[in-house]
Amino acid sequence: MAEDSYRTIEGVAEGYYTEKRSRFISYAIPVRSVEEVKEHVAAYRKQYYDSRHVCWAYMLGAERKEFRANDDGEPSSTAGKPILGQINSHVLTDILVVVIRYFGGIELGTSGLIVAYRSAAAEAIAAATIIEKTVDEVISIVFEYPFLNGVMKIVKEDNPEILHQEFEMDCRLTLRIRKGEAERLRNRLAKVETLRFEEEQE
Repeated sequence: MAEDSYRTIEGVAEGYYTEKRSRFISYAIPVRSVEEVKEHVAAYRKQYYDSRHVCWAYMLGAERKEFRANDDGEPSSTAGKPILGQINSHVLTDILVVVIRYFGGIELGTSGLIVAYRSAAAEAIAAATIIEKTVDEVISIVFEYPFLNGVMKIVKEDNPEILHQEFEMDCRLTLRIRKGEAERLRNRLAKVETLRFEEEQE
């Protein structure tokens, strides 16, 4: 996998696992922020209000540096950590995995819990469609109209996505391109007379 790409999931997927009458319902959900994570966790708590535990883990960002795991009352590291372990073993990011447990009356013990939460998380991830996304950069440029053809020739050859364009006396273009190819595009555009780069707008 290239440095400027990452793996995530396309949509929500569901898994299911049972162990000694305890039922584990799992969901893998694509997320982009901690706020989204909190909203989803709150929604599942509400939906499964009668469950014993709602445990979860998430990973955010292309660099996979922002993550957290939560045991929700299960013995320490028996739920959130095994869920996060499944996210890591599939090298996924921008993902939240929630596992809801209905207690079946029989204690599973520490090792039993770890296996159950890991298996439930694995089921949800297995049901998900894993996709590869690129890490992109946005480049905004301004140049005078007579240089339009030269700029568009470079755009056509390097093939960035055009997010916005204005062709007046001063022409403006906002382009999105894969991070690994951004420097080459910048260097080519920088050679165009009158062209200047604007501060990038996300």
